[in-house]
Amino acid sequence: MLRAGIVGLPNVGKSTLFNALVENAKAQAANFPFCTIEPNVGVVAVPDPRLDVLAKLSQSAQIIPARMEFVDIAGLVKGASQGEGLGNQFLSHIREVDAIVHVVRCFEDPDIVHVAGRVDPLGDIEVIHLELALADLAQVEKRLDRARKQARTQPEAQVECAALEKVQVALADGRPARQVNLTEEENLAIKPLGLLTRKPMIYATNVAESDLATGNAWVTQVKDLAAQEQARVVVISAQVEAELIELAPADRAEFLESLGVTEGGLPSLIRATYDLLGLRTYFTSGPKETRAWTILAGMVAPQAAGVIHTDFERGFIRAETVAYADLVATGSLTAAKEKGLVRSEGKEYLVQEGDVMLFRFNV
Repeated sequence: MLRAGIVGLPNVGKSTLFNALVENAKAQAANFPFCTIEPNVGVVAVPDPRLDVLAKLSQSAQIIPARMEFVDIAGLVKGASQGEGLGNQFLSHIREVDAIVHVVRCFEDPDIVHVAGRVDPLGDIEVIHLELALADLAQVEKRLDRARKQARTQPEAQVECAALEKVQVALADGRPARQVNLTEEENLAIKPLGLLTRKPMIYATNVAESDLATGNAWVTQVKDLAAQEQARVVVISAQVEAELIELAPADRAEFLESLGVTEGGLPSLIRATYDLLGLRTYFTSGPKETRAWTILAGMVAPQAAGVIHTDFERGFIRAETVAYADLVATGSLTAAKEKGLVRSEGKEYLVQEGDVMLFRFNV
């Protein structure tokens, strides 16, 4: 399951956003620092309108969307890596996530306290970047001491040493670990460390309701920075998200349209995460269920089958495949077959976004 960690300074709207995204979550949201102590974890269904279409075509008894997990940790402050605020104990909670969502305050509200006393998105980002880097540096230096000793007798530890030394130089120089070029072998060697600054970053700029459609000058600043970092930016309004969950599903689209946008924060955030991580979706569909599966771009058919079950990959024979658009256009799998749109793909086939697949295997 895809996992994203939500970070940011206190009172930037992290927990409000988390509650809205997860809907059933009850993360505490209050106007004082450190109101979130234990990490809040919530699992959400990945919105995908294609599922309903496929389920109708297949007359499926059940729809199973892909799922994504959000982890909301306490607001970080300057010095968190050395134990300030509630300390860096919270950073450990996001070492296992696939991507980091950095919520940045881009709204003015005298009733909501800012820990630094002013709204300054770039300054806030710098604080969080520094704390993540310092936490990583401490971990790298600790591990490097051990790896150097092991390298004397274990040749495989030399690869880890080389990777750690490269990362150490970058972190000490103020650069995130994600900017360090490592070989595939080196990357695998340090992967267990879960380095925070090596994880892909998405900035969620939290704006006032009136700025949701157009953004503002603060959002522009964040977008300029993100372009330099090859990060992603999503404009959200935690307050709007909180209002959305109070509405009936049928009324949400109308409310969003009145604000000049077409979708809420969850679809935008998930799409940005999929794009940043290079993820794709394929489907299986039949009378029993229609289901979405998440894979990495570039996966071949047996690997995609292995996401369902390792036996599918091990005993892969072929994949009967049809593009989503072709299946919908013809109206049924039978009609798609008659038009020659259902293909029999082998082990080298690169699975495409939206493929509808049936795997043949033997174990």
